[in-house]
Amino acid sequence: VQLVESGGGLVQPGGSLRLSCAASGFTFSRYTMYWFRQAPGKERELVASISSDGAGTNYVDSVKGRFTISRDNAKNTVYLQMNSLKPEDTTVYYCRAYDHPNAYWGQGIQVTVSS
Repeated sequence: VQLVESGGGLVQPGGSLRLSCAASGFTFSRYTMYWFRQAPGKERELVASISSDGAGTNYVDSVKGRFTISRDNAKNTVYLQMNSLKPEDTTVYYCRAYDHPNAYWGQGIQVTVSS
């Protein structure tokens, strides 16, 4: 099983990034997918989730209207489009797959928002 994040990096405030998480080794289309983030010394925070068929999404209040989660079950990939980025969005982002009782995590990818 693998979840591999990509698309992170350094961006100026107000800019955009699109994170991708490519899955392999399990039946991706059966799993709810999540994006979490975790800053040093803080608890991991749920940012967004998307149902297995992509019909349902949820977001933490701090990213509503700025971030969009989506998935392509044909490509076994989940995305996080991040617009209007703020310095406080700087942290490591993780994707997660869950279908009870199985849960898998990616290795994380750094996003830095700075001028």
